[in-house]
Amino acid sequence: MSSVTVPTVRKHSVPLIARRAAWAANALFWSAFAVLEGVNHGWLAALVAVAFFIAPDLTFLAGARDAHTVERGQLPARAVPYYNTAHRALIPLALMALYTVAPITWAPIFAGLCGWLAHISIDRAVGYGLRTKDGFQRR
Repeated sequence: MSSVTVPTVRKHSVPLIARRAAWAANALFWSAFAVLEGVNHGWLAALVAVAFFIAPDLTFLAGARDAHTVERGQLPARAVPYYNTAHRALIPLALMALYTVAPITWAPIFAGLCGWLAHISIDRAVGYGLRTKDGFQRR
């Protein structure tokens, strides 16, 4: 009878410093792209890019009423689904892909999506990721 060994699955195969460096490069790219869109398409595109850059953190307001009941660094459980949805990079990337094939050609939308991706990338580069259902940072 032979014994079977089950390979150990590591949570992240890429070292933390490499992941953060990649997110930092993304942050620079999407921030520059958002600025470029604002410069090329005017103040409205710049305004939408800034609004989409700020908007993901407005999800904290969903748990403002329960903020006094949680530990420092913990997000109230009520806000976690909103926060995690607004901080998933695949959502603005999918919307960008849709924008490129859809018959919509309003530049501020694309500028806003660049701002949104810049926000997510900056968060990941400095160590803020998605939250557990209890509101703590996922590791």
